[in-house]
Amino acid sequence: MELNRRSVLAAIGAGTAAAALAGCGGGSTAADSADGPAEGEITLLTPIYEGANGKTLLEQEILGGFRKKYPDVKVNVDYTTYQLLNEKITTALAGGLLPDVLMMGVGWIPPFAAKKAIAELPESLATAHDYEKRVLEPSRYDGKLYALPVILDTRIVVYRKDHFAEAGIKKTPANWAELRAVAKQLTKDGRLGFDPFSIELRQCWETFLFANGGRLFSEDGKKVLFTEAGGVEALQFFKDLIKDGSVDYAKKTDPGAPSNVQTGKASMMMSTSALWVQAKEQNPELIEGDKLGAFVLANRRPAMLQGGTLVTQSARSKHPAAARALVEYLATPDSILGAAKQRGSVPGLRDLNESGYVKENQFVDLSLRNLEHAVSEGGTAAWMEIREKIKPTLEPAIVGGQSAKDAIAELGRLAEAAIGRM
Repeated sequence: MELNRRSVLAAIGAGTAAAALAGCGGGSTAADSADGPAEGEITLLTPIYEGANGKTLLEQEILGGFRKKYPDVKVNVDYTTYQLLNEKITTALAGGLLPDVLMMGVGWIPPFAAKKAIAELPESLATAHDYEKRVLEPSRYDGKLYALPVILDTRIVVYRKDHFAEAGIKKTPANWAELRAVAKQLTKDGRLGFDPFSIELRQCWETFLFANGGRLFSEDGKKVLFTEAGGVEALQFFKDLIKDGSVDYAKKTDPGAPSNVQTGKASMMMSTSALWVQAKEQNPELIEGDKLGAFVLANRRPAMLQGGTLVTQSARSKHPAAARALVEYLATPDSILGAAKQRGSVPGLRDLNESGYVKENQFVDLSLRNLEHAVSEGGTAAWMEIREKIKPTLEPAIVGGQSAKDAIAELGRLAEAAIGRM
């Protein structure tokens, strides 16, 4: 039987998981003193470097360079997916076998740092390379550095330039009213004007929430803010688009499959910079014919959800110097550029802004030029519990008859309860 995170938690017991986390707290950790020689056998847990090409990139190119620099360190790689990553970390914590180096998502640092499961990193690493300031924010908890960014994944609106031209639309929508009108205008002959739902519903709603001037939580992560008007209006906007007939929740495309914009079944869609690489491989004529464009979603403000992958270190590594060395190496410009190219992601270093990869991938270039408008999810130590409740709580308002106000209120109650348990 396939396990999901809920079944794992049920099997080990929520109390066991909590005890494992609590066991990571208090006192000094082995990772506090990473000044010795980098040596020993360590494990890297990663949800990226997917497929045969990703494995070759990591094990031969990136880790090949690492082995030359640190010949006394052996790195074992544990590959997983983002869908299973939280489950693997939770299970490892419960068993006291957390990998030495972990790659995890934006928003994940506060929950694990709060329980001292991951080690604080030297502040000097924040200035080792020319990071965009906004890029480092998700790597911190309580003002301290716990991770380094490897790649960013931004959420932008991709559109078909040829569809716009055929409809006589001269500019991209500057707010929701214009977006709704353009989506209605472009909807015809079985084609959707807009596909917002082929990205994760959680991330889609968050992007609209942020564009509407809203926030998820207070600065200290202890108060829910998305229950205010901005969050309700974002969800209601989805319902309005569906009522118009310009959006259809049932016509989402799966990750990796030709998207609705690529096939011409939608004129606009929420996507990531990775769509440029995907289109170049699957529909090169769209790139060569300059038929794809992108813009940052806006309403009360422009907003671009900034996700991505960070690298951090276990607080209980038996080889802290080796683990620290790998964390630093995975966040070097060459390692970052390799990972970004392989996934079509955004590198978060100014050093790479003028690279050929950035200039060729127009969606990456757009994202880097708009980092001032980037906003990240998370922001509370209870995020790992809350994030999993967003989609199942909001979905009934989209596919059923529940009101946006009631769905957001229910999500707010669940979030407040989760925060209260921290």
